[in-house]
Amino acid sequence: MPTCAPLRTIAVVATTLFFCTLSAYALTPEEIVNYRGADRQQILVDGARKEGQVVLYSALIVNQMLRPLAAGFMKKYPFIKMTYYRADSEELLAKLSAETRANNVVADIFEGSGGGEIAVEAGFTRAFYSPELATYPKTYLDPKGHLAPTRLSYFSIAYNTKQVPADKVPRTYEDLTHPQWQGKMAWPYANTGRYLFMINLRLAWGEDRAMAYFHKLAAQKIINFASGSARTLVDRVIAGEYPIAINIYAHHPLISAGKGAPVNAQLMDPVPSASGSLTVLKGAKHLHAAMLLTDFILSREGQEIMAKAEYFPAHPDVEVAPQLASIVPKRAGHKENFVSPQQLKEQLESTDKIIQQLFR
Repeated sequence: MPTCAPLRTIAVVATTLFFCTLSAYALTPEEIVNYRGADRQQILVDGARKEGQVVLYSALIVNQMLRPLAAGFMKKYPFIKMTYYRADSEELLAKLSAETRANNVVADIFEGSGGGEIAVEAGFTRAFYSPELATYPKTYLDPKGHLAPTRLSYFSIAYNTKQVPADKVPRTYEDLTHPQWQGKMAWPYANTGRYLFMINLRLAWGEDRAMAYFHKLAAQKIINFASGSARTLVDRVIAGEYPIAINIYAHHPLISAGKGAPVNAQLMDPVPSASGSLTVLKGAKHLHAAMLLTDFILSREGQEIMAKAEYFPAHPDVEVAPQLASIVPKRAGHKENFVSPQQLKEQLESTDKIIQQLFR
């Protein structure tokens, strides 16, 4: 009989270990991505060791960002092989759609600019939790938890410095309606081009003022550039094909100017800003590793890699690269108008009607 107490103790310990093991390895996909327990990190690490890999679909530039990101992540987690596929957000969405229809989703995480909200709407994503988001401004966060901001983008005009004299550079939206620019301006066809330009002003000015302005702007016969990305359009400005490009990523001309190209950026009040975002995919096969990668991208460490790659980090405690500081609106003395992924999605259809009416 003296051995009964120790035996009971052993039994209790064994039962406890059994249920602890069960909680670590029998979580549903929904529970994995939303787990908040104190042992979250250990559960993710243990699961990721078994998975051994993670796949990211991203619009980030390979040499500039994806390679250093993968190197940093795999240094921290050497038991996880990180692979990536890079394309523009529109192409990535088409690829995800095809994989979803075939019930063979390859990626675990999708990251892009202007595509996250479309992925959510299409049902490709799942809500998730990352403790890293606790430090981010609420303005940038998705209330439904499907999207997390990875980087910010500020938008401006780009102009060819040989074709547009310094004293003639448009500095306000009204300046874009001057007759001298008729037929000499282009804007990107994508959501972050002409659509974001108009949504920004509709939200900032109200419908009446914005519509009156769009009618004036329509007389300028702006060229709808659909032959490549916004970066391609900046290259066309540098080449002299278009003196001015409207609503392009403000850092693109700045980076080119730093290399001697005849181009510059000009912010206008209010400066539209938007966030690139990541989301965890429903068909993900490596969820533990996906959550470790999500945490890493959103962490200070991952965001510092973003800053070194000349992107604008979304993390509030990570400074932008010094050479890009001049186009951060608050530093440049301009008002910023952040357009959330949800606002962009909600306004797309009504904005498209305006475009079809005035800017075809």
